[in-house]
This record gives sequence, structure tokens and C-alpha cells, in this order.
Amino acid sequence: MSIPTIDQPASAGRAEPRTSILSLRGASKSFGAVAALTDIDLEVAAGEVVAIVGDNGAGKSTLVKVLSGVHLPDAGTITFESNQVTIPTPTAALDLGIATVFQDLALCDNLNVINNLFLGRELRPGRLDEVAMEVRSWELLRQLSAKIPSVRIPIAALSGGQRQTVAIARSLVGNPKVIILDEPTAALGVAQTAEVLNLVERLRERGLGVIMISHNMADVQAVADRVVVLRLGRNNGEFTVGAVSPEEIIAAITGATDNAVTRRTAQIDLRTASSLDKEVTS
Repeated sequence: MSIPTIDQPASAGRAEPRTSILSLRGASKSFGAVAALTDIDLEVAAGEVVAIVGDNGAGKSTLVKVLSGVHLPDAGTITFESNQVTIPTPTAALDLGIATVFQDLALCDNLNVINNLFLGRELRPGRLDEVAMEVRSWELLRQLSAKIPSVRIPIAALSGGQRQTVAIARSLVGNPKVIILDEPTAALGVAQTAEVLNLVERLRERGLGVIMISHNMADVQAVADRVVVLRLGRNNGEFTVGAVSPEEIIAAITGATDNAVTRRTAQIDLRTASSLDKEVTS
């Protein structure tokens, strides 16, 4: 299907898309008789935040799992840094340079920040190097301008925004090129949401490609450069943030072309055109 694209400059202050890092073409994935994804196209560039939006059942979670190595696509190609690749496992995704922060964060509440950051990837040049891990932990948190009181504090003592910070910092341990954030602001308060969105800006400033899955249009408008809409497992629009209204994106999400918003907009346009005609004839 053809994808409607609004090809206009991104809003002021946002980085222009640069070198393409990750490209997905014609990706499909079925589970029995259920087609979760059908002919999905997606492209992410360095220093760009791409928001993936869609209603429940649109295929967002399946797309994340395909890119993170949880599921192999049934069809289609994945290109990473100009090379066609396969991602058979989550470890292969990490080795390739794709890190994913899932919605549940997968943090261990009884361990401190350092142990969570290096869980399964401890620095062991002969024996556990706790000093090097602590130094590296502070480096990662400083890169994100994170507000963590101590790297020795248990995860259980941190707020929701701080936990998200630790999860994002953990994704940077392997120096990835692309980071996937699955609903990063879900269930967070206003201040914590702002903190997480600032982290997304930091990732863009570092030149990483960021894929953000979100239901929150305010968050999408705040940090995304482009919005890719999924509907019933298919592409249903690609928009440049700042060039379209939230109502147009919501219409693509819901598939609605005739609703209260569009009818009101049409009425306003009709009245405006009628007024201009009267001015011309008079």
C-alpha cells in the first residue's frame, strides 16, 4: 500500500535526519492464522527520534520483538548500517547495536544501580572489578544528565522516572547505535515524564537512532521527529512532527476519516471560503 508522507522540514530545534542506520522493508509476521505484521516499512536515521503509534493490536509490540530478536519475521528484510542482516536472538540484536528497553524495565529491585547496569555483563578481568563498574556507571548516568543520588542505592528506593533512567543507562553499556523504548513514560507522573523525555533528547544529541513506542500524543509531539502509524498490522501513515496536527495522526491511528473533528474542520473551511468569496464579489 502507498504510505501518505508529509515531506516537510521538522520543527525548529530538532536535528535533521542524517545517515540511515536501521531499515525494515516488507516485514511480515504471523502467529497461526493471525497476521500481526503485514508488509511493514520502517527507517531510522542517526540522531533521529521515530515514534511508533497505533491502537491496541496494531502490531507495535510484535514490531519491537522483531527488531530486538525475540521473533524472526516470516518475510521482509532488515538492513543495519547498509548491510542486510538477520536478528535471530536478543543477544544478536545487542551485538549488532540494537538495544531495547521494554515497558516492564526488567530491573532487580533488591540490587543496586551498578549491579543492575552490569547484570550478566559484569567486568571480570580475572575477578569482579567493582571499581571499574562504579566508574563506568557514573559515566553512563552523566551522559544522560541523570538525577540518581547514588549508584549504591537499591532500585527499590528509586522513583519511576529514576528506574527508567537506570534502564536506559543499562541499554548504553554496549554502545548501541539504535535504542528502542517501549512506552517509556507509561504510569509516570508529570515531573517524571519530563525527566524521561529529557533522556530521549540526550540520546538524540549523542547521535543515536531512537524508536519510541507511545500512546501519549503529547510525549510524541514533544520529542519525536517523525511519527509512523500502524493500524491492524500495516503501515497507515508517516508524518513529520510540526507539519501536521495531532488530529490527523489520531485519524490515521483510528482509521477515522469522518468524525466530529474532521466535520468541524470542514465546516470552518467552508465558512472561510464563503467569506472570501463575499469579499471578492463585493
